[in-house]
Amino acid sequence: MPQHKEIVVSGIRPTGFLHLGNYFGAIRNYIRMQEDFDCYFFVADWHSLTTHPDTRELQDSVLRVLAENIAAGLDPEKACLYVQSTVPEIAELYLHINMMAYKGELEKTATFKEKVRQHPDNVNAGLLTYPVLMATDIIIHRAKYVPVGKDQEQHLEMTRNFAQRFNHRYGELFPEPQAFNFGAELVKVPSLDGAGKMSKSENQMATLYLADDDDMIRKKVMKAKTDSGPTEPNSEMPDYIQNLFQLMSFVSEESTIQKFRDDFNGANIRYGDMKKQLAEDMVKFISPIRAKAEGIYNDRAYLKQVIEKGAEKARVSAKATIEKVRELVGLNY
Repeated sequence: MPQHKEIVVSGIRPTGFLHLGNYFGAIRNYIRMQEDFDCYFFVADWHSLTTHPDTRELQDSVLRVLAENIAAGLDPEKACLYVQSTVPEIAELYLHINMMAYKGELEKTATFKEKVRQHPDNVNAGLLTYPVLMATDIIIHRAKYVPVGKDQEQHLEMTRNFAQRFNHRYGELFPEPQAFNFGAELVKVPSLDGAGKMSKSENQMATLYLADDDDMIRKKVMKAKTDSGPTEPNSEMPDYIQNLFQLMSFVSEESTIQKFRDDFNGANIRYGDMKKQLAEDMVKFISPIRAKAEGIYNDRAYLKQVIEKGAEKARVSAKATIEKVRELVGLNY
């Protein structure tokens, strides 16, 4: 890759199956970014150890998430796609940045407070220093851009603080990374029950997964919340019906959407027909990704090769950073 391209880093959690929200909220942007930027996309397996998962399942989840991301369009030839734990330099930089992170500021982060509430019996040091590892993931490649949503802005702010502290104490090395999503707000994909957005952990019947089979997709879409329809022309559209139109906007033809919009405005919409149409368009969108992901997931030799190649590529960048860090800190004996 030519060196003049700006560097983008983003992490992918190895939990559960990817869903439509992950695709339209993140992966679609990654696919665009890999064309124009020097991209490092990693599966954050160390991060997940803070909650002590069953590691046999973790390994399987890492392979699945890689398979699904590649099937959805991430190209290991264009972007550096790697697993966090295959790059030991990250752990060394994490140690250095921990020396500059203060207990008070770490305890104040929103995610830490939330995790303490959720798991009061498992408040480990890894959980406390989670933002430090997150910062390290970004600055190890001296990234300029990080595609994140609103909920991650606090972590990005902390990353900039750590970068500044290091630069101030030892000498200029790290750029201050900025949030970046092609100048657009991140897309929020609404859940099928009209409550909030699709998510891995909430109501699974209200979330469309890239691994769902065709019948499951149809069943979930047909259960989406609707009502008996507008009683007069040009009525105000309730938010759960707006959600259906938004889901349609991701996968359906413009003319199809317009037809149902006109039906709604004319007060003669049949939601059953609309949901049937949406279900078929979802099937058409998801099924090729699902089939491709299954093929990749079952090809362990290929996945092993992707992981090894990704690690090799990521370590070139990480080693260059660590050599500079040792030199600036004065540890190059």
